[in-house]
This record gives sequence, structure tokens and C-alpha cells, in this order.
Amino acid sequence: MTTRRTRPAPRPPEGTPPPAELARQARAVLADAVRIAHWAADGTSTGSAPLAARTLERAAAALALAPAQVQAGWDRARLAGLIELHGDTARPGWRLRAWDRDDSAVLRGWVALFDAWSLVHASPDGIEATAVAEAVEAVPQVLSLLQLSAGPVTVPALLDLLGQRVAELHEERCEVPYGPQEQPAPTGAEPADLNALLLDWALEGLASVGALTLGAGHATLTPLGNWAVWVKLEQICVAAQSPAGNIEQSAADMLLGCARLTPGPARAEYRAWLAARPVGSAVAELLAVARGEDALLRGLAFEALRVVGAPAEPVVRSVVTEAPLRPYALLWLAEYEGTDPDDAQDVLSREEATWLWVDTAAAVADHGETGLLVRHLDSAVQGTVPALLDEVRAVGHPRTVQVLVALAAAHPDPALAKAVRRAAFQVHTGGV
Repeated sequence: MTTRRTRPAPRPPEGTPPPAELARQARAVLADAVRIAHWAADGTSTGSAPLAARTLERAAAALALAPAQVQAGWDRARLAGLIELHGDTARPGWRLRAWDRDDSAVLRGWVALFDAWSLVHASPDGIEATAVAEAVEAVPQVLSLLQLSAGPVTVPALLDLLGQRVAELHEERCEVPYGPQEQPAPTGAEPADLNALLLDWALEGLASVGALTLGAGHATLTPLGNWAVWVKLEQICVAAQSPAGNIEQSAADMLLGCARLTPGPARAEYRAWLAARPVGSAVAELLAVARGEDALLRGLAFEALRVVGAPAEPVVRSVVTEAPLRPYALLWLAEYEGTDPDDAQDVLSREEATWLWVDTAAAVADHGETGLLVRHLDSAVQGTVPALLDEVRAVGHPRTVQVLVALAAAHPDPALAKAVRRAAFQVHTGGV
């Protein structure tokens, strides 16, 4: 008999505050966003991107904030998953519900904001979108230098690295000019000046989300920024741990406890949990979880309902009219009626399949690893990324921006990541 040796989990750099302290710092960064999210989620407010002038004035008066502060907090609340838009109605995101009690949810919300720093801080006027996109792609190298330096780094050193990375991006895309070239129209800035302007913008944007601090000619990662960059470099994920004694847990806790199990053991846990309570109340509790804000639990709830079988059929059929549950319910019914699970996707319309793709991507972004999110692209029915992005923008899922930002941050292909970021920006700003 042998035992398998496993690699111990990497430890954060020495001096990294404990998660509770990091979460306290994240709450401080997002304090205004949380206030605005609670105000908007009271059921009496309508939402849009950006906020309508009338709503902006109401929020500013109610919260004693300037309109610009309200709009900034509103944008941050949406990007951090604190608020979601369903049509013209603002609803609390699952992170807002967990904000005061779940440090992991707080840190994930802040990381979502960190990933979206380029949406939080508007790029300088008069600069081509291509140059801005290149700077965004080069920023991870700048952050890596800051993290590895474990202290202040001078702006000239960061500028040198940014310029090198931008030049590498040009070479990777075969954009090195050769032969006779038409002289471009003057832009008012030489490449070095342009890089300096873009670096200033990036550093200010990262500082605005609490990732770094700016001094006289240098920048330093905050404890939050240092931790976040280390997490990305180590490719690890803060994930919920399986609780003991699932049979006695609520449906939500039981499902979360089974999230890391393979299908066989998970089904055994579902059966044990179901056997301990009346089937009617168990089904109702699972559907209540499915109606919640956590996409992972939504999918797992329907997996547990598959174990229930026939007793769940009338209730599952009754939720087909509920848009967030419809794709899951249609797949459940198709499999219940004998359709091969591999063919069950055929019962979904293209719009329903796209909604399900975004919902599943939200679950992966919230609870999974970045590699899974990249591989999730292959499951889209559209076949090409441009077609997928067009339909994702149109489907109106409330987590679209967060999913696209997370995918752009995770994808190794710079060109594809740029296209995904552009789509996120268009959805965020209400563009097309």
C-alpha cells in the first residue's frame, strides 16, 4: 500500500495580512459602492448604465454624496457583483447579501473590481483604442515587477518595463514596420510620451481600486494588491471548503459542500440529504437555492433534483416560465423524458443556450480556476468568439460584464482577450 504525496498549498508572501484583515481593507475600498448597492436594492430604484440623471439625483440626496461619487460607486457596485440589473430593475447580488459575514465573498468582489480597473478609470482622451488595449495587456508585467520587488518601484523602471512589453506585443503580432511606410497623421505624442501617459493612467486606475499607492516618483502595491497579484501568479483560487455533516446542513450549504466532489460521491451526498427530509420540502428548498444569485448553486440544485426524479417533475415543469431557471429546467425535463444527456442541449434555443453559457461562466468565475473559464469557451454553441460575444451582449444576463472581464483577465491569447475586454466595456457603458 502506498500513499500519494501531494504538493502543499503555496503560502502567501511573508508579511501578507490574514484574510480577515484583507477583507477589512476590501470593505473599506468598496464602502461607498456597498452603500449605493443597498440603496439601489431596496426595490424602489431603477438602474441603468450609466444611471439616469433623475436616479442619480435621488441617490445623491439620499446618501449625502456628490453625483459623481454616486455614479462611481454605482459602477463599482456592478463590477464587484454587489448589484445586478434585471431589465431596468436593480437587485442585490449574492455578494451583497454575504458582505458582512463572508470574507471570501468580499475578497472575490474586490478581485473582480481589480480585474476591471481599466473600466473603473476612464482612459485619457485622444488616445487610440489599440494603444489603450496594449497598455492593459502590459499591466500584468508591471504588477508582477511590483509584487516581486516587495516594495516601492520607481516610475522610470515601470515605464521601461511597460515600453518593453508593448514592443513585444507588436513583435508577437508581426507589427514591426518594414519597407516604405505612409507617415501617420501626428497624434501629438511620441511613443515614449504615449507610454508615459498610459502608465500614469494605469497606475492611477490601479490606485483608485486600492491595488497600489503612489508616492513621489514611485509606486507600491498595497497589501490587497500584493495578495491579489500573488494569487494570480500562483494560479490559486479562494474557494469554499466542503463542510462536514452535509446531511444536517441547509440545501445551500449541502450543495456548496458537494461542489468539489466528483459526480458519484456527490450523488451519494444528495441521496443522503434527501432521505433525511420530506421530498416536497426538499424540492422546494433546492428550488429556492436555484432562484438565488449564486450560479454555481443553481446548477448544483438541478443536479440534486435529478436524484429526486419523478416526484420533482411537476415542480420543475412549473418553473420553465422563470427565465433564469428555464434552461436548467428544460435540460432536466429532457433527460427525465429519456433524452440522452449528450443530446439534451438540442432542446434549448440559441438564446437559452447563450444565457446558460454565461450563467455557467459566472459560476466558474466565482468558484473555479481560471483555466476552467478559458476552457469554457469551447462549450459555446456559436462556434466562433466574435459570434459568441455578439450574442452574449444581446442576451442580457446580469453577470455579463463580470464574466467577460474575468475571461479577458484569464485568457492567454492577447488578441482574444482584447476583443473580450472591448465587449465588456460596451456592455458596461450600454454601447453596442
